[in-house]
Amino acid sequence: MFLKLLYRALFVLTVCFFVTQPIAAAQPQEFPELEPFSKEDRVLVLAPHPDDEDLGCGGMMQRALKAGAQVKVAYLTCGDNNIFSIVFYNKLFFPFRLLSLRKKDFITLGHQRVHEAINAMKILGIQESDLIFLGYPDHGTDQMFIANWDHERPYRSSFSGHSTVPYEESVGYQKEFTADNIITDLKQIIFGYKPTKVFVTSPSDVNGDHWANYLYLMTALSDLGQRMPAPKIYPYLIHVPGWPLPRHYHPSLEIEPPSKFFGDTLGLVNWRQLKLTEEEINKKYKAMRAYDTQFRISGFYLTAFVRQNELFGEFPYINLKKQYTSGSSGKQSKEVVFTSDMQWIGYAIVDNVLWVKIKKPKEYKQRLSYFFGIFGCRKDTLFAEMPNILVFARYNKLSIFNGTTDKYIHPEGAFLEFNPESVILKIPLSVLGNPESILFAFESSKAYLPSGCTAFRVITLE
Repeated sequence: MFLKLLYRALFVLTVCFFVTQPIAAAQPQEFPELEPFSKEDRVLVLAPHPDDEDLGCGGMMQRALKAGAQVKVAYLTCGDNNIFSIVFYNKLFFPFRLLSLRKKDFITLGHQRVHEAINAMKILGIQESDLIFLGYPDHGTDQMFIANWDHERPYRSSFSGHSTVPYEESVGYQKEFTADNIITDLKQIIFGYKPTKVFVTSPSDVNGDHWANYLYLMTALSDLGQRMPAPKIYPYLIHVPGWPLPRHYHPSLEIEPPSKFFGDTLGLVNWRQLKLTEEEINKKYKAMRAYDTQFRISGFYLTAFVRQNELFGEFPYINLKKQYTSGSSGKQSKEVVFTSDMQWIGYAIVDNVLWVKIKKPKEYKQRLSYFFGIFGCRKDTLFAEMPNILVFARYNKLSIFNGTTDKYIHPEGAFLEFNPESVILKIPLSVLGNPESILFAFESSKAYLPSGCTAFRVITLE
């Protein structure tokens, strides 16, 4: 029970898509253009669900094909757990359809969405042979990343009831719902294709499958190490409360990043945009209409992504150099220096210990609860063998859970330091598997930070 509470507190972000006040877009501004494509490019689009690829990259894929580049799309799930699609897509009267739902209805929906994806991508010029379906559980891949690594305890979908991939056409057919199976499949796809550019959903996205999609990519690339050249990565943003505005079909407008969501960290994001031609806009819209199961229930939202441009943006990686306190390792540092790329969070490596400093507003007199996800990566160690650390801190009590081994741990030297205007988490690098890089995110019991800045960041260690 505690793990479920911890999971939801950390990774199901505190902003609810349906009840949050609308988040206004930034004032129109110019962003650098996306780098042009060439015949040598091999583009891979990673989509959590069928339709995400068109929402974020429908124009980009057309542009790449025109330049002679190869384009492939890999779908993490078949989008089979959308209960609204099942209820409203079918003709039975709503209450009776809801009461008569069966587990196989969700698999039927997954097959429908695969068929829709094939038709939608043909409109953009992508053949069925260039579409890859992994078939893992919709609304489950985030929890799998957190807690389902053990093949004796695979994730079980609460809707379909399956714990293995049920789709014969998928590359993961009959594989168990575990995080390492997803990473293994992605590594085979990436190493076989060797993409030069990968477009993936943003780690800032509030949808669990979307930020998990980014983490699976990063961990797969870490496992591949030096076996292939590293591709360029372009995250695209889909789910942010109240964004993009206005809703409905406005192809004459431009899409802008959600300023309130990122707050004063908006300028940190390395934004790129692709301005679309009229033909590209029209084909993107037609492809979207091919997703009939989705369009019937949320066409007003989907069409809001059909604009004059497409946006891609990612926080820069955080590079940390080791610091040493007086008398340690023969080196000295007068004081700990934290990174300063944003006012809310600072990072440092001190005496082989990761320090994370979280700013706390003065008006919050009471102590807050904090939740951390810290996942280390090494090129000489499979990610599935690295510690998958979740930290829950409330008052002076610290609970640390290793999701890889499914056990609580009590490491020496790990603690939370409370100060009047900040808290500092200290956790030895040895607890994290002595990583070369870290995927890090946190959340607090009071949402006083801009939601976008609590997204997963990539930390590299020198």
